[in-house]
Amino acid sequence: MIKQELRKIYRAQRLALTDSERSKMDDLMLIQFQHCGIEIPDTIMTYAPLEKFAEFNTAFIEDYCVFKNPAVQFVYPVMKGHNLIPVITDADTAFLKNNMEIDEPVDGHPIDPREIDMVFVPLIIADLSGNRVGYGKGFYDRFLKLCRKDVITVGFSYFDPVHEISDVFEGDVPLNYCITPNGYYPF
Repeated sequence: MIKQELRKIYRAQRLALTDSERSKMDDLMLIQFQHCGIEIPDTIMTYAPLEKFAEFNTAFIEDYCVFKNPAVQFVYPVMKGHNLIPVITDADTAFLKNNMEIDEPVDGHPIDPREIDMVFVPLIIADLSGNRVGYGKGFYDRFLKLCRKDVITVGFSYFDPVHEISDVFEGDVPLNYCITPNGYYPF
């Protein structure tokens, strides 16, 4: 299936989940993340969820990362034109919604993408090769090309991967892991 069709189907399915269903799935994804064997690095880029699209909230995962590595620092993206600028944050960092209704840090410090060890990549659905369907703007694919080649990319999906995304192109950057309520998929 092509990205456009998958995006339509799985966005609708995600929006159809009740709060109770999503809460249970969030707990299960945390458990799967804990069992996947990823060592928690020092610098992780995460994201603020798009609430209007019922996007997975990484807050539980972040709390677990702090538990496993108290030295971890979180980076959040700030959208500038067609690019993402990674900004290091702390407990005092203020956030405001941008024009796409995504919370962004307003007073953090930009860092070099090559300083990031792991990136939590938003997605709608992935396939069994680690390719993902995002929101179709290419922000994360462009950003990940600026990171080190050994950066670990992790996506969280309420749904198990589909067999194949048929219109993957050379500019797409695949995930290293996809975490779902039913398991974790290393690629």
